[in-house]
Amino acid sequence: MQTAPVAITGLGIVSAIGQGKTEFSNALFEGRHNFAHMKRPGRLGRGENGDVQFLGAEISEIALPSRLDARTIRTSSLSAQAAAAATYEAWQEAGLDALDPARIGLVVGGSNVQQRALVQTYDTYAERSEYVRPSYASSFFDTDITGVCSELLGIRGFAYTLGAASASGQVALIHAAQAVLCGQVDACIAVGALMDLSYWECYALRSVGAMGSDCYAQDPAAACRPYDRSRDGFIYGESCAAIVVESMSCARERSAARYAEIAGWAIRSDANRSTNPSYEGELNTIQAALSHAGQRATEIDYVNPHGSGSLIGDETELRAIRDAGLGHARINATKALTGHGLTAAGAVEIAATLLQMKSGKLHPTRNLQDPIDPHLKWVGDTAEPHTVRQCLSLSIGFGGINSAVCLRNAELS
Repeated sequence: MQTAPVAITGLGIVSAIGQGKTEFSNALFEGRHNFAHMKRPGRLGRGENGDVQFLGAEISEIALPSRLDARTIRTSSLSAQAAAAATYEAWQEAGLDALDPARIGLVVGGSNVQQRALVQTYDTYAERSEYVRPSYASSFFDTDITGVCSELLGIRGFAYTLGAASASGQVALIHAAQAVLCGQVDACIAVGALMDLSYWECYALRSVGAMGSDCYAQDPAAACRPYDRSRDGFIYGESCAAIVVESMSCARERSAARYAEIAGWAIRSDANRSTNPSYEGELNTIQAALSHAGQRATEIDYVNPHGSGSLIGDETELRAIRDAGLGHARINATKALTGHGLTAAGAVEIAATLLQMKSGKLHPTRNLQDPIDPHLKWVGDTAEPHTVRQCLSLSIGFGGINSAVCLRNAELS
């Protein structure tokens, strides 16, 4: 059943290919990447012959809002700092200072996102635990991220975190839209939190077959290749995105510029703890989102898929897309440029979709040299002009979580 659409009026982004909408957008359309051997402390594995490096894309530096005080910066994790920067940019663009802070909410998508910071604390204080810094008593909670952001911006509506694995960012957006639709708040910021992996998670994700191996160790730029026959698992990429959602009435009353309207969505569970994907779950989620939006598959002209680079996952997802009647739509893979942000991915890919919608062109898909399905309408290694009218974004997470969001171009509606 179709519901009244809600508006997206602001976005903020921090990623390994650029911080801020302008820098990120330029990197997207130029097909830039930042894949290399990761060097961040706490992310270097320990081997018999020295440190073990994993492939990925790391942020060089985060430009933080000037109003963030020195103590907050000093005691905040990388995840909290990235969220503060992205949320502040989205807030400024949407002009939320004009709203009652009690009518603004915050949903941070992601759980267990500060793992590297925790490992660093354990390693630092292992032999002198009585000297652990007092701020650790609260900062180890993921809710410290909501605390940093709500204090920075004066948010006095609700603020909470939710976990949906790699679908967290998109599920946070859905929760934000639901809160606005039911009148809990006039505006809500959805954040896909930066999942700060330590070497423990890197080892485990590689062991389970999800994360790329050393196959491309001598050529990191070639490692991330969603939907290509030579893919070797996902390649991690640090990122965080914030999306402002508000009611149509509020946006119109304020004459706020709108990126898009959220026309519909769906979240479905596979009733399966395993990491393997479910064709039925993904297909049902796509169909449910289209039904909720009151849209036919033939009306969708662009799909921004999950596209992690997983050996089984990519094939399963493309099968669901085809069987949902979306084989005619243009398609690319944002993770080919940004890497897989895990909890951040769904929000980052919504941001990429909005920027493509606004720019009237689609970003390239790196390393797609031999697509596993060459019959789909792929965007190749260069950006292409395309007016996105109605599109679909997909996210999939461990624990059998599937989500989909339908977006409608606000300028054409």
